[in-house]
Amino acid sequence: MTPEYVTGFFIEAIKTAIILAAPILLAGLIVGVLISVIQAATSINEMTMTFIPKMLAVAIALLIFFPWMLQVMIEYTQ
Repeated sequence: MTPEYVTGFFIEAIKTAIILAAPILLAGLIVGVLISVIQAATSINEMTMTFIPKMLAVAIALLIFFPWMLQVMIEYTQ
């Protein structure tokens, strides 16, 4: 194995990990921002109020994107 091969392999692994994590992280980010806007508009400062909607959004995003994520992982390993 050459250093170029290992570096290329490592870069591809990082790109794949970022691509796989992006939809899940974006779902959590969007829901978190929406809940924060609602909290700011209503002056409710409950810190635990964001956890359940974020968990639900991440779970739903995982259910929706899992077939695509599985396909990306299979293509990477082949």
